[in-house]
Amino acid sequence: MTPIAKGRLFVISGPSGVGKGTLRKALFKSVQGLEYSVSCTTREPRNREIDGVDYQFIDLDHFKDLVKEGRFLEWAEVHGNFYGTLKENVKRILESGRDAILEIDVQGALQVKESEPGAVLIFIMPPSEKELRSRLKRRGTEKEEDLRNRISGSRDEMLLSARYDHLVVNDDLGRALESLRKIIEGYRDPQRSPKSFS
Repeated sequence: MTPIAKGRLFVISGPSGVGKGTLRKALFKSVQGLEYSVSCTTREPRNREIDGVDYQFIDLDHFKDLVKEGRFLEWAEVHGNFYGTLKENVKRILESGRDAILEIDVQGALQVKESEPGAVLIFIMPPSEKELRSRLKRRGTEKEEDLRNRISGSRDEMLLSARYDHLVVNDDLGRALESLRKIIEGYRDPQRSPKSFS
């Protein structure tokens, strides 16, 4: 019996407000065989976010226990909250033959690349800092101080985009989606062989 070809791990990152979530949701409507690995977070849910769909919302003590048990593929503190990706979720997706999509911050993405060199890192870039600020303001989920911190952090994140495999500028949703779709499709190979996942 031929073994199931293992899926590939794709990591999508970018500054807050760049449109990562919107792009990811649109991608899933246009490309088959993808599964989103839902991250854990200690932050409070935003409007219309659903536990287990957008994030697994957990308390800080539970998060720290998972860190101690070594159950995260990556984890980081971002803007005062903790985020992490459970190894077991990613392993399950990849071993099913589906491609796993992570939507995580830059710190986490670089951790993934270190432990899983075959992971494909895709950075979503805003067309400008001014447009990023405008999108964050329209989102209406941050206070002014948080907004300043996110803009400041985004500059550092954009400097690290050079360490990614691909860069997609989200100046137009349709164009950015097409670029993202082509990147994913470009890595798909029916002859790929299964690899172990640590």
